[in-house]
Amino acid sequence: MDGVTLFNKLLAKRGQNPTSLAAAIKRPTAQSGFDRFKKGDIKQPRRTESFDLAARYLGVDALAFYDEDLAEREWARIEGNATEDAPTSAPPAPAPHADAGEVVIVQYEVSGGMDTRGKLLLEAEPPGVIKSWKVDREWLQLNVRSYTSLANLCIVTGFGPSMKGMFNPGDPLLMDRGVNRVDHEGVYFFRVGDEGYIKILQRVPEFNGPGFVLRVISKNKDDFPPYDISPMNPHLHIIGKILTVWKSEQY
Repeated sequence: MDGVTLFNKLLAKRGQNPTSLAAAIKRPTAQSGFDRFKKGDIKQPRRTESFDLAARYLGVDALAFYDEDLAEREWARIEGNATEDAPTSAPPAPAPHADAGEVVIVQYEVSGGMDTRGKLLLEAEPPGVIKSWKVDREWLQLNVRSYTSLANLCIVTGFGPSMKGMFNPGDPLLMDRGVNRVDHEGVYFFRVGDEGYIKILQRVPEFNGPGFVLRVISKNKDDFPPYDISPMNPHLHIIGKILTVWKSEQY
């Protein structure tokens, strides 16, 4: 299924048209682009905040508009026919609040990254969760320099002892859900099968080949030594990249 077909199916299911969709996400100027996409005049939309907000409103991963396989999986999930091995995206989050320059960043539901089997198995359950932040755009500009789109920003609550030194369990982490592959070394939230991890991922050349492996690195290396995983592992799914962490200290 291509992105245009998925878009039209979602509009029909919601009883929407390009005009009402643009109004619903408070982006009236996006109506023309939605209309052209619906008609198939453009096969893949430009990655803009409006299309990201539309995807959230319609309840799918925005990348489904660009990836036929993901479009099929997202539609199957919505119709209730998702297979056990098909990864799904998080439930749609409220659109960022733009009034008076404010932005709402919501929690990433770890159950939303799973299939019909339920919740991710984490290294340790976080001691409570942070549901949302409301910040102004000036704070965002000063503290978050680069991200794929406003709609892809979400909060993950830190868990487990493996990353102590970078953050403590219960600390807030800002994640970009729009980064779903490892092009550069960084801290990522990912899953392998049912197991969820937050680790440093580093691209390392293969010893006897032209490709590379992903080295999984913990900050607490004494208790959690590094190991390698193939980026082609079918059970590996990059949920997002951690952009910023706030480390707590008890006094």
